[in-house]
Amino acid sequence: MGSCIICGVDVDGRICRSHQEDVVFDFRGDSPDQLVANRFYRGVVDGYAEFGVFIDLAPGVTGLLHRSELDRRLDSLEWEPGDDVFVQVKGVRDNGNIDLSWSIRQTDREFRGVLVQDGDTEYVPDEDEGAEDADATDSEDVDSEDEDAAQTSKATEETAGDGPSGASDASDDANAETGTAADETASDESDENASDGSDESNENEEAETEAVSTADAEYDRVDVETLADAVGETVRLEGEVVSTHQTGGPTIFELRDATGVVDAAAFVEPGVRAYPEVEVGDAIRIDGEVERRRGDIQVETEALAVLEGEDAEAVRRRLAEALTAKARPEGLQPLAGDEAVAGLGEGLLDAAEAVRRAVLESRPIVVRHPATADGYVAGAAVERAVLPLIRDEHAKSDAEYHYFTRRPTEEPVYDMDAATNDVTRMLQDRDRHDEKLPLFLLVGTGSTVESADGLDLLSVYDVEAVVVDAAVADPETREQVDTLVSPELAEVDDDLSTGALVASLASAVNDEVRSDLVHLPAVSYWADAPDRYVDLARDAGYDRERIAELREAVALEAYYQSYQDKRELITDLLFEDGGDLAAHVSEQFREKLETEIETASANVVTESVDGVEFALLDTDEYTHRFDFPPTPLLLDDLHRRNANGDPFATVGIGTDELYVRSTADLSVREVAARADEIAPAADVSTAGLREGKIGFLSGERDAVEDAVVAAIAEQF
Repeated sequence: MGSCIICGVDVDGRICRSHQEDVVFDFRGDSPDQLVANRFYRGVVDGYAEFGVFIDLAPGVTGLLHRSELDRRLDSLEWEPGDDVFVQVKGVRDNGNIDLSWSIRQTDREFRGVLVQDGDTEYVPDEDEGAEDADATDSEDVDSEDEDAAQTSKATEETAGDGPSGASDASDDANAETGTAADETASDESDENASDGSDESNENEEAETEAVSTADAEYDRVDVETLADAVGETVRLEGEVVSTHQTGGPTIFELRDATGVVDAAAFVEPGVRAYPEVEVGDAIRIDGEVERRRGDIQVETEALAVLEGEDAEAVRRRLAEALTAKARPEGLQPLAGDEAVAGLGEGLLDAAEAVRRAVLESRPIVVRHPATADGYVAGAAVERAVLPLIRDEHAKSDAEYHYFTRRPTEEPVYDMDAATNDVTRMLQDRDRHDEKLPLFLLVGTGSTVESADGLDLLSVYDVEAVVVDAAVADPETREQVDTLVSPELAEVDDDLSTGALVASLASAVNDEVRSDLVHLPAVSYWADAPDRYVDLARDAGYDRERIAELREAVALEAYYQSYQDKRELITDLLFEDGGDLAAHVSEQFREKLETEIETASANVVTESVDGVEFALLDTDEYTHRFDFPPTPLLLDDLHRRNANGDPFATVGIGTDELYVRSTADLSVREVAARADEIAPAADVSTAGLREGKIGFLSGERDAVEDAVVAAIAEQF
């Protein structure tokens, strides 16, 4: 029993239950299971990720402080790797992952006390120091006693050696004792000599240990993929440095060979960079012991050497051969045998190879897609295909969060805002974590000239960009990206959704998840999904009602926090839901949409111009602009309900932007250009080709409405 350091009551430990959150703990355990939920702990910043900060609570015990737990933006934190911080443990999951929350208290003095938690034992830090002092005193006493005993023994030996050698009755015994003493003395001198040379011996041993890395006879080289069967053994690895990461304890080198990637920990002293000469891209040889930490395979480095000449060339040759063999998919098998997708086959294979190569090279992949149902389906399809490949390639369980990011864009344009966000993050990751620059995969966005400025910013840093869009791309885009897949470029004339196109791409990236993707194309079409995709979904157990529920549920969730990927929620909806979640969210979708449609329909103004019927809606006055549904989705549904086959157009006009929907195949760019001629003071221009969006100066709104109506009528 002990007493609480705050209130003094008797407790089993040093803190009572009511004061658990008043003290901060220094954790010295070795397992996440020893942590106590709701306690505050001192930690060390391990590194940043897209979704939060990793905090080391002890060597090998790392938790995640998710950005949703912060009281500020993640990019506004001034923490650097190695900084001491204070966090609260929310809980430990079954897989050992530790969830952390923010602590407003960030210094010792802001807590009422400090305790050390060593496993299940708790004590005041001073008690620990006292115990160390006591141990030191005991050790000194023992040393003193040993020294006295040694001196006494030596004196006895000397006396025995100086005995009367001339006494005939004791000569044999004396000679025997003298011989024994001489032997012991020689042994002591030998030990003394060994002790005197210990420093030199240790130095030689350290030199020999370092030399191991260049001695071919010590260990046989093994592959990363075999390490799970070599836990506890010392092995040799050769590969390329993917990244280096300095923690509050060891330096972590990510090493990639032809079979996978593994972390190698090298320790000099806490927070000090080991092997500072090693850089990303170096070919290296590591000897070390294979360990399992929190379920992850890791190598504890005993020796490391940078390879040069033929040795380095051999490593790079193995990597290049493996990369070529593994990156290119064997072929493309479009879902439902879609001939339009097959017509884009070579481009899709190029895109799939770029994705697979990025995984094999340990380059992060950033997927950009519009915050629409079609966009989310496309992004989720790629995610479903890539994450297993990352898990297979990397030994760390959280690698999928480091090497794959899906970032929705609020509009189907890759503009300067999106590009600046991406460039800022990738440069931070490069400088903070020594990460390679990512591959950008833009699906359903980035293929029109409205994205030119954003793509130009990426090109400044020479990062690889792949664009896959089911809609017609502008020819200029071909010059701005490394790979462009678009029906126009392949002269394919068919009604494709981006979700359908990218689902086939995803199956080429990873054929093992093909069965998970077969229902996605039908979900991606808002209306009139092709029968081939409807039949494919039905064969997989998704009837039309279920497909509609999924589509509506994803559309609703895509709107809220549109800049977030909502990875787990979207996964639950599209891949792991038995039906209850989608049905529940879909019901909310329909209620909200019907309410808005009712309001909008009551305030639509109709007019006829040159034989074309127009439905005009003031979206500023008669929609909830900051609630679901978004204006484009509302106008889509309103147009479908009102169009009767005759020349018909729906125009929703707001403060400085309007949306056009039409039964004719209008060119939004031509409409905007003609309207700009009619109302030259309004600065009319295309703001979003995919969504039929036109921008203008708010002061010329009335003139723009008349000009756009006239321009549309001319195109019928």
